[in-house]
Amino acid sequence: MIADDSLEESDSVVEVELREAEVPISGHGERLDRALAGIVPEFSRTYLQQLIESGAVRLKKLVVTKTSAKVKAGDLLQIELRPTPQSQAFKPEAMDLDVVFEDDYLLVINKPAGLVVHPAPGNWSGTLLNGLLGRDDAMRFLPRAGIVHRLDKDTSGLMVVAKTREAMDRLVEMIAAREVNRDYLAVGHKEWLGSRQQQVALPIGRDPRNRLRMAVVDLDRNSGKTAMTDISLIDNQDDFCLVRCKLYTGRTHQIRVHMASLGHPLVSDALYGGEPAVGLTRQALHARRLGFQHPVSGEAMTFISPVPADLEAAMAELGLSYNGKL
Repeated sequence: MIADDSLEESDSVVEVELREAEVPISGHGERLDRALAGIVPEFSRTYLQQLIESGAVRLKKLVVTKTSAKVKAGDLLQIELRPTPQSQAFKPEAMDLDVVFEDDYLLVINKPAGLVVHPAPGNWSGTLLNGLLGRDDAMRFLPRAGIVHRLDKDTSGLMVVAKTREAMDRLVEMIAAREVNRDYLAVGHKEWLGSRQQQVALPIGRDPRNRLRMAVVDLDRNSGKTAMTDISLIDNQDDFCLVRCKLYTGRTHQIRVHMASLGHPLVSDALYGGEPAVGLTRQALHARRLGFQHPVSGEAMTFISPVPADLEAAMAELGLSYNGKL
């Protein structure tokens, strides 16, 4: 066993399995990651690349961190099979979730701003998925722990989560068929001009100039998907507007992109041109209403989430009024 201080985490030692093998003749001249994939085929190449880059692989007893390093037939490879953040992402964690409804088939959660839904780079733990697994061990038998749609990290509000495969498959079908109604409250920059109601039907895809964000795209020139949002004015001020957004599709960052395309980026949404205001530290977007037919019983269900304190305070300071009935 090769000692490695990086194995210590939270005062405990992570178990490591050491494997070693010689590169066969068929692997002569291959990249290191490809050679390892032939020796330990039960692990993905991505996982093996992460181990190489973390210093867990030795070639002829020397640590190698380049995945593209070439190997020769007969070279000795040693690999420490240790858990990566990704491999530990689907771990149950105790979490105080705000559950507004639950039965044997589904639950509806009021997600706070700041909670990431799925594990991803930079957030391999502390996500809603981890909390769901910690709340109910049976969720581990469902893809994505029953999550059928998501909200951005800094968007608050309602989400439905399946508890059985039957409910999950049906909810996915309903979302694809646009049978799940989702309404949002949003605060945008600038006074709203023109029609109080607008339907925005602009396709969305990866921004060709900045791959970290989305954008309205020309489908004849760029990849993307159709997207449609109904936007209704609730209240207006000289420099800000309060709107209701109804989703017909669920593209990544759809409301944020469509509002920015109209010249009304969301307050504090720096990615799409929004500026901080009145102390609000996250994008001014809240999933307020969720409506659908129960995937098993067929019962019509509607849920309303109160406006969170931070967004309510920001709206009040900006002079934007919301009566809670829209």
